[in-house]
Amino acid sequence: MSVRESAVAERAAGGPARPRTRLGDRLLKAYVWLVIAWLFLPIAVMVVFGFNDTRSKSNVTWQGFTLRWWTRLGDYPELTEAVFNSLRIALLATVITTVLGTLMGLALGRHRFRGQGATNLVLFAAIASPELVMGASLLSLFISTGVDTGFVTVVVAHVLFSLSFVAITVRARVIGLDRSVEEAARDLGASTWTTFWRVTFPMILPGVVSGALLAFALSIDDFVITQFTSGTVQTFPLWIWGATRNGIPPQVNIMGTLIFAVGVAIAVANSVTARRRT
Repeated sequence: MSVRESAVAERAAGGPARPRTRLGDRLLKAYVWLVIAWLFLPIAVMVVFGFNDTRSKSNVTWQGFTLRWWTRLGDYPELTEAVFNSLRIALLATVITTVLGTLMGLALGRHRFRGQGATNLVLFAAIASPELVMGASLLSLFISTGVDTGFVTVVVAHVLFSLSFVAITVRARVIGLDRSVEEAARDLGASTWTTFWRVTFPMILPGVVSGALLAFALSIDDFVITQFTSGTVQTFPLWIWGATRNGIPPQVNIMGTLIFAVGVAIAVANSVTARRRT
């Protein structure tokens, strides 16, 4: 065997290529961790400044560590009301969106019907369209139909812009289902309703939960569409926007930290449940 053939054989066996592969893996891991750190840096700043012992309305300069703001969350009743409004809107919109989106995902992933391509196009267009366009169009719709903007219109708007995410997530899960499992249940005498709840729904449940969590996250932090359709209703993002003129108090950082902690806890619980199920 010649020297060239030996080199080719060694490369095929992974000999000389391993150092390059290991270096590439390390660089890739370092890049991923840098991106993660960049994404979590604003969150870390928010959490840290919830403990800032500031003496003014401006909470942008570190002045010392304190826990007193955690015991004074009620100093701003409007802030507390705005947070509860955001939670109520997000929960209600998530429930409605999950039900409607799951049914749409089942229909799109399982059946073939006239207009299915147009339906898929509308779903992806709703995701791709700017929030400014959707907010302005919804406001025009409510004004032209004589509907007063408020809590109900915000819920409707949040359902409309998050419905596509749930439907597409469930649709992807339905397309990957093993139909033979459902056929086996039918062969064993299960009815259509029983097959759905005992076989189909448990298999698509991860997709349903993922879509619901995505809808909740999109709803609770939405600003642009909510600004167009809120009327006199204040949500957490809207209150922060209004407070920037006079200075954001540390209670805003605390509320954001609590919301972030709840979201992380739900995500971790969902991940642990999925691993146990697997």
